[in-house]
Amino acid sequence: MLITAACSSGSGDSKDKGGDSSSRQSASGSTGSSASASPSVQAAAYKKLPDACAVLSKQTLSDLVPNGTSGKKGSSDDPSSRASCSWSSLDNNGVKGSQFRWLNVSLLRFDSDSTRGSGEAQAHTYFGQQVKDAGAVDGAKNSKEIPLSGTGSEATAVRYDLQKKEGLFKQQTVVARVENVVVTLDYNGAGLAGEKTPDADDLTKSAEQAIKEALGAVSSANGGSSSGGSSTGSSASPSKPASASPSKSASSGASPSKSAAKQG
Repeated sequence: MLITAACSSGSGDSKDKGGDSSSRQSASGSTGSSASASPSVQAAAYKKLPDACAVLSKQTLSDLVPNGTSGKKGSSDDPSSRASCSWSSLDNNGVKGSQFRWLNVSLLRFDSDSTRGSGEAQAHTYFGQQVKDAGAVDGAKNSKEIPLSGTGSEATAVRYDLQKKEGLFKQQTVVARVENVVVTLDYNGAGLAGEKTPDADDLTKSAEQAIKEALGAVSSANGGSSSGGSSTGSSASPSKPASASPSKSASSGASPSKSAAKQG
């Protein structure tokens, strides 16, 4: 089951001018006042998203989901604002045990809007909500939140254990923001039919490397460097968050990242 997210797309930079554009003078010669223009917001740094199923290299996919299925795109993807793709693999050895892996990458882009604020500020708010939601899964045990440095504009890994009838699943969710785009990578693994449970540290390390690659793909799709390890990951100058807190509607309609817990 893959993760999809709806994006509240803005209408770009806009300036709402009120009152008469021309000054009117009274009989006494005084100048009539006109309504001041609404302040504009910083333009969004990134205008498009890459193909979600192409943000990771074949080698990376081979490492994370060995002999996995072909990437499956999200059914409600809108290439300009949201995209997702998932993969799964099962190294089936029958009664000798099997190793299961599931990977999902979700991308959400925010446009700047005079009402909601800058795309970057909206993305920052959504990033925080995604991190909070990542560990709010029923039955999650040993939850741990790990801030990451050198990964986009900001990034955090959340990991926990989830016991199911099939076995013990090790879940890793890495959420990262680069300018006005938020990338959420869910990766889990389990040893089935008595197979050894995968090491959480190894899974987390793989997930962190993968999301850097995904961030690089976002930058590259917008004409920037393909490296996802820079502080912004963008060739454009970093935009400044709006001084006012963005409206909560920026992330409304975006479902929490919980579907990974239902895999397997």
